[in-house]
Amino acid sequence: MENIQAVAFFDLDGTLLNEKSQITTEITDAISALKANNVLPLIATGRTIVEIEHIMKDSGIDSAIVMNGQFIQVEGKKVYSDEFTFEECLKMYEHVKSLGHEISYYNDQQIWCSGHNEIVQSAYAFIHSDVPVIDRSSLDGKTVNMMLVLSEDGDEHYLEHFPEMTFYRNGPYSIDTVRKGVSKGSGVQNLFKTLNLPNVPTFAFGDGINDLALFEACDNKIAMGNARNELKERSSFITKKNTEGGIVHALKHFDLI
Repeated sequence: MENIQAVAFFDLDGTLLNEKSQITTEITDAISALKANNVLPLIATGRTIVEIEHIMKDSGIDSAIVMNGQFIQVEGKKVYSDEFTFEECLKMYEHVKSLGHEISYYNDQQIWCSGHNEIVQSAYAFIHSDVPVIDRSSLDGKTVNMMLVLSEDGDEHYLEHFPEMTFYRNGPYSIDTVRKGVSKGSGVQNLFKTLNLPNVPTFAFGDGINDLALFEACDNKIAMGNARNELKERSSFITKKNTEGGIVHALKHFDLI
């Protein structure tokens, strides 16, 4: 962690990954060049560690803010973890089932869900991930950092009944659920506090709504060419699409590689 000159945060789908949710050789080479220039790269995602282990290996990035800021790993080691209580998990489960929805629970080691249906299958196919195993045993004593509501509707219901939580609908079939105030942006703040990092330039790369908080927390805000308009409007720089070499183009623009 010595001699860090800058920190770069990368969203995954629509940003660091290609259209098949894969890391290209160009990205791997760019990350290697970043490290050689003493830039610390981190993945910033709504997913958890077990879902992105292959991405971290392929990219050469071993640090990440995952589950939208609920958990932080640096150079392979846990440095921060925000966990839901049993009571919070139980309340969410009861509401989810009352609406005919399913739910998945996440920590850095595993993912499990309350049941399988067409929406659950579609949600994980949407991000090219395996459907989690079903576990209907008690949540008591289990570590839960994030919950994923699996539904195509019900957003207003959850917002009304859970004001203590933040919901990110990042696709047509699921809603990321974290504690109120937790975001990729709070993850950036907790990273610097926990590790007592020096005041160095920060760079955020993203394309979706849950990247807005990441943009707010970073000095340089890079929107992909395929990003939502809300993100482009708040960006410092709009690069090419993720499928057109946008990451490498932006890194070169800022002289990071």
